[in-house]
Amino acid sequence: MSRLFGSVRARATLGATLVVAVALVAAGTAVLLSLRSNLIGEAGTRAERSARAVASELAARTPYGRLSGLDGDDGPVQVVDGNGVLVAASEDLERITGTATTEVNPRRPQPQPMGQEDDDAADSDDAAGRDGDPDGDPDGDPDDGGDSGASLEPGEIARRTTFGTGSATIDGDTEDYRFAAVEVETPDRGRLTVHAGAPLAAEHGAVRTALTVMLVGLPLLLGVVAGVTWLVTGRALRPVEGIRREMAAITASEDLGRRVPQPDTHDEIARLARTTNETLAALETSVERQRRFVADASHELRSPIASLRTQLEVAAAHPELLDLDGAVEDTVRLQRLAADLLLLARLDAGERPVGTRVDLAALAREEAAGRAGVTVDAEPVEVAGSRGQLGRVLANLLDNAQRHARGAVTVTVRGERDRAVVGVADDGEGIPEADRERIFERFVRLDAARSRDDGGAGLGLAIARDVALRHGGTLTAGAAPTGGALFELRLPLA
Repeated sequence: MSRLFGSVRARATLGATLVVAVALVAAGTAVLLSLRSNLIGEAGTRAERSARAVASELAARTPYGRLSGLDGDDGPVQVVDGNGVLVAASEDLERITGTATTEVNPRRPQPQPMGQEDDDAADSDDAAGRDGDPDGDPDGDPDDGGDSGASLEPGEIARRTTFGTGSATIDGDTEDYRFAAVEVETPDRGRLTVHAGAPLAAEHGAVRTALTVMLVGLPLLLGVVAGVTWLVTGRALRPVEGIRREMAAITASEDLGRRVPQPDTHDEIARLARTTNETLAALETSVERQRRFVADASHELRSPIASLRTQLEVAAAHPELLDLDGAVEDTVRLQRLAADLLLLARLDAGERPVGTRVDLAALAREEAAGRAGVTVDAEPVEVAGSRGQLGRVLANLLDNAQRHARGAVTVTVRGERDRAVVGVADDGEGIPEADRERIFERFVRLDAARSRDDGGAGLGLAIARDVALRHGGTLTAGAAPTGGALFELRLPLA
């Protein structure tokens, strides 16, 4: 189970299903509440219509026995006088709740002195207000607003209607009802209140039907959402699985020439595949470069070691034939080559230069001191970096320039905006434009005919460019004004 829900596909499906479920439950609840409210409102409207119809008949002096609303066909009706006495009720009414009285058998009101009815009605209204509802509504339902407690002219019907909910039993059938209460001032019987009810069976039935539909439809809809999300997510993640399988195969085979499949889309997965292929290409280049480096280093080390071994073996057999100067020269050459290889290894490992301030003008004069034919034209500029590594760059550039110059080498140091520029120019034959980038590759020597002793191992310019890049600068080759080669080192000013 944990493995199943550990996948992106399963988590996406579960998340989408839960979100839809919450949204559907919230929407369904709102629909049910709105439906119930609307249906109760419609029942209240019907009940008010019935109550006002009976109130109109009472205002027209219709006797209780001839009231048309008392047949019980439209719902229970009660007529209560100002003293709370039931004076008229629907036929076959057996039980009722939710109105001003639970009485079902009408009683004739006791005769009262002239003017007493109005006082009793007012007292009844005050009592209703003291029971906790300012409108006199026992159920606390909102009303139409208007004239509670206000005096009415004979034959006038109050504009205010109060509502309540209860139940009633008529001829053995018990139902829930929405009741409306309307007051009327009759010319002959004083203040009367008409309570009329409208059945809520339709409301209950509609709500139950809607609830049943939701309970049945909700799981089905959630199943559809889960299935569609599962399929869509699986289709979207299929390229990712292809990338994963290909990467696993590349790891197992160690074949960096292979590439992951790239979808013909423009989405994040296509960009992931493209970036993965670019990473594989860079890794392949790095590995191939490392292999060439190891092969070339082995080849370069083999010659001085073999020469030194030969000289030592000859010296062991014939001490008088020992070429001591040649042995020392081979040893020095071997030492320099080992130092160059060690520095390249450190640079490839990402070694960062220390952030000390270096005066390039002073460094250039220091490296040029003692070299024949080298002139320095420098202005003071400072950069941040490793003094030893930058000195190595200048030494390598000067060695290369002296090796190819006819007689003069010029070193210039100047500031240019936010950069320090060091130029090393010679008056030799120069570098062909097609080879001006290739000379910075490791173990590259343009003059294949020259001796290995004169040409070096082909690491000096490669080391110089790597050091320049580590210091945030550049090293380029071009043509000097004198016709020879010009190397320009550009570094950020401190």
